[in-house]
Amino acid sequence: MSSLGIIAGNGIFPIEVADAARHRAMRVVAAAHIGETRAELAGHVDEITWVKVGELQKIIDTFRNAGVAEAAMAGGISRERLKDSFAPDPRALRMLAGITRWSDDAVLRAIAREVESEGIPVIDPVPMLPGVLAERGLMAGPEPDERQLADLDLAFEVARSLGAFDIGQTVAVRAGVVAAVEAMEGTDAALRRAAALSGRGLVVAKVAKPGQDLRFDRPAIGPATIELLAGIGAAMLGVEAGTCMILERERTFEAVRASNLTVYGHA
Repeated sequence: MSSLGIIAGNGIFPIEVADAARHRAMRVVAAAHIGETRAELAGHVDEITWVKVGELQKIIDTFRNAGVAEAAMAGGISRERLKDSFAPDPRALRMLAGITRWSDDAVLRAIAREVESEGIPVIDPVPMLPGVLAERGLMAGPEPDERQLADLDLAFEVARSLGAFDIGQTVAVRAGVVAAVEAMEGTDAALRRAAALSGRGLVVAKVAKPGQDLRFDRPAIGPATIELLAGIGAAMLGVEAGTCMILERERTFEAVRASNLTVYGHA
């Protein structure tokens, strides 16, 4: 039986990856992060080991001892967790000492290199999840008008330009004016700031950075995203077609229909 090791962070994505792997008759071994990963993941995997953020050697030992054939990263780690309970072991400290740019992508690439140095390839789990990627055009909600589409084009242009500097995945625009660009505060805080500055009617873009390693840092939306956007009175969410994941798709689109928000796949 083939086996998959999951480096599990927060949210529903680790569970969706585990379910998809088991549907393919794979044995699933999870290294789950204390305080981040949902406890219910234990019921969706064959083996689970709980680790602190930064216990890199323990993750690798878990996978080696279980004989996993390949590994995947699923779910993020909140910056609050990094501030409160980051506990890097000696291997993680050596890895971090070799990083010259402290971006999310650089750190995740370094972790992947450490895992792969033990003969365990790190894969993109998304191909195991058919139908999870955004399609092009209107996906849910009212048809956007020309002004909203123009705002979305601007948001995508800004996101892709700044993404070259490894700055965020989210840009909010209203009436041709950029209201907020996601930085280290994270998506939710950036959107709340945009609404505080510009009011209702925001058009929001969720875009992968140029050169971003999609194996472990792919943009995603889900029901919580829609709840936040509805709460701040946003008008439209544009996601990168063929790249952005829509987690819990049925629940997400139900929330969209209940909120009068538009979700649109942008090329």
